[in-house]
Amino acid sequence: MADNKAKALHPMYWIPTTWFAMGLPFVALSGASSIMYKNMGISDTQIAFWTSLIMLPWTLKPLWGPFLELYKTKKFFVYITQIFTGILFGLLGLTLQLDHFFSFSIAILTIIAISGATHDTAADGVYLNELSPKLQAKYVGWQGAFYNVAKVFSGGALVYLAGQLEQEIGITNAWMVVMFAYGIIMLLLGIYNMRVLPSSQGVAKAGSVREGFATLKDVIISFFQKKNIWYSLCFIVFYRFAEGQAIKIIPLFFKSTRAEGGLELTTSQIGLLYGVFGAIAFVLGSIVAGNFIAKRGLDRKTLLVLCAFFNLPFAAYAFLAITMPTDLYVIGTAVVVEYFGYGFGFVGLILFMMQNIAPGKYKMAHYAFGSGLMNLGFMIPSMISGWLSDLLGYKEFFIWVLIATIPAFVVTWLVPLRKPEEIVGEEEIAE
Repeated sequence: MADNKAKALHPMYWIPTTWFAMGLPFVALSGASSIMYKNMGISDTQIAFWTSLIMLPWTLKPLWGPFLELYKTKKFFVYITQIFTGILFGLLGLTLQLDHFFSFSIAILTIIAISGATHDTAADGVYLNELSPKLQAKYVGWQGAFYNVAKVFSGGALVYLAGQLEQEIGITNAWMVVMFAYGIIMLLLGIYNMRVLPSSQGVAKAGSVREGFATLKDVIISFFQKKNIWYSLCFIVFYRFAEGQAIKIIPLFFKSTRAEGGLELTTSQIGLLYGVFGAIAFVLGSIVAGNFIAKRGLDRKTLLVLCAFFNLPFAAYAFLAITMPTDLYVIGTAVVVEYFGYGFGFVGLILFMMQNIAPGKYKMAHYAFGSGLMNLGFMIPSMISGWLSDLLGYKEFFIWVLIATIPAFVVTWLVPLRKPEEIVGEEEIAE
């Protein structure tokens, strides 16, 4: 194994393409598909329901993570799902020409979601198995950076392309071309990653479905037997408690009229703020955080710094809600501050799960299990944020968001952290 790792290509050959391939389908399903259906005459009720429902595999992915441990290699599942997703996007483009395109396209998008969630689980497994804890910390910022590049490319460039093509060849043909573009990109990424992904992991022994379920049971039991697991789960849930409330309300606050306490921005202005200023700030924050953690390690002081960067920038929106500026540069500065802090601080959450939840016999499955519970915990405050915002008003709501950051600092201060030698020791036992 050591020889294979020595011959493996530098991580920067495969991390950018793998995490770009991770972000592209997710954003296509969560964002671009909604715009497509809206332009093709589907009602808001149907769009909201179905495009939310098809995202469920990213929460449920821990349930089939253990089965990936039994067959082939993690590298295999990464590139094969990229190729498979590319083919599915091509089929999706063709279904847009059918009379009952909505039903057929939703079915294909659901399969894409399952493929994408499987890809993400396997990709995390490659990262955890191939890189030491020090290298995980060094390159974790690049994960978020290229995931966000995919977000900007999908929600910006491809949606912009669709808008231009709609005027020339019609809505249906325009989105068919865009879906073909998604497919070609994913196919090329799969072919490329087939060659460059590290493959030091041996081929998994074949197993039965019964063995898979037995493994799933063992994964769940061993997950909750981990040392300090309940402290860790409290950390990954409450670290994002304020974010879960703010993230749904910010664009509504930007869009609402000044009479309603909003900033009354146009859709184009909001897209510019998020797609350019926010994206650049997020990428920079992720990269800077990766280097910051690589030098310092994930100790208590480092984690508190990351928590502060992640949560305190929400004060920028409280400032906007109180002062209600009209200058777009002032508003843009607030977005840059928040997104840089988000990119910087979110890296701490990813690395915490890699080093405090994932290590052990089922690294890939336990990381997926942790991220699934994190997403579920994020959804709960998001679901009540609209009701709370309507009850309080924007100004009071964003002041409340600042108060809601307190639990994040409490759990960051109290959560036990594993020492590097503990992580190495558990890795050796697992092998």
